[in-house]
Amino acid sequence: MRSMIKFALFCLSVLRDAALKFNRDDGWAIASHVALSGLFALFPFLIFATSIAGFFELGDFTENVVHLVFDYWPSEAGNQIANEVRSVLTNQRGDVLTFGGILTLYFASNGVEALRVALNRSYRQQDTRPFWFLRLQSVLFVFVAIIILIIITFLLVLLPLGWQIAQKYLAWIIPWGETIWFWRLIIAFTVLFVSLIAVHKFLPAGNRTMISVLPGVLFTLLCWILGSLAYGLYLEQFANYVTMYAGLAGAMTGLIFLYMTGVIFILGGEINAAANQIENSQNTIL
Repeated sequence: MRSMIKFALFCLSVLRDAALKFNRDDGWAIASHVALSGLFALFPFLIFATSIAGFFELGDFTENVVHLVFDYWPSEAGNQIANEVRSVLTNQRGDVLTFGGILTLYFASNGVEALRVALNRSYRQQDTRPFWFLRLQSVLFVFVAIIILIIITFLLVLLPLGWQIAQKYLAWIIPWGETIWFWRLIIAFTVLFVSLIAVHKFLPAGNRTMISVLPGVLFTLLCWILGSLAYGLYLEQFANYVTMYAGLAGAMTGLIFLYMTGVIFILGGEINAAANQIENSQNTIL
């Protein structure tokens, strides 16, 4: 009982410290930077990924990517952007592996750089690494993300065959076979969990263990799920952005959702930093 009370007090201290330092570190402004950079980087990233996937003749790549990226957004925020993404990605492009492709890759990596800036603020790190190293790391993250998307597409293509085999030995999973959303959900959240750990560990300056970043990662996932549900309910019941933004309503709902996601992401970093600081101070006292 005493250990549970002690743990609860520790969590409250972490949340309080993280909230205070979020305001002190200009978290609201940095979240705007993350949201806008993320929206700007989304289309170049998907264009480059689709062009790379074209070499593997993955005909369903575009549709699978749209589902993996936008199925877990509130429908009002994701549907219109998803439609625009489809129209962009279905156009044939021959310039992605030329100078235009280099610019596309550069713009896509800007989204990674925005996450780096946010986490360096959260972890109170001054990044002194060379610019070229940081940019190459961001480009590497983009390529890794593309490879992951291609692998997921292969898995979804092979899923029907694997499902037929699994049904012979695991009869209890048969009811889940009526829809593929269950597998997309499992795959998407697994990828998101691993990606968050990698981003927290490798992007900002300094050294962190995987265990030390878990609290912020779990906080980010939980709050993102709850925030997505709450924002979707708000859009359905109360919001009418069409009267405010007219034809830009779809983009604005998506941007506000990305802003909310940026706030949650930065708070995850603040929680990790606060937890490590409080734990170290307690160990020093002991």
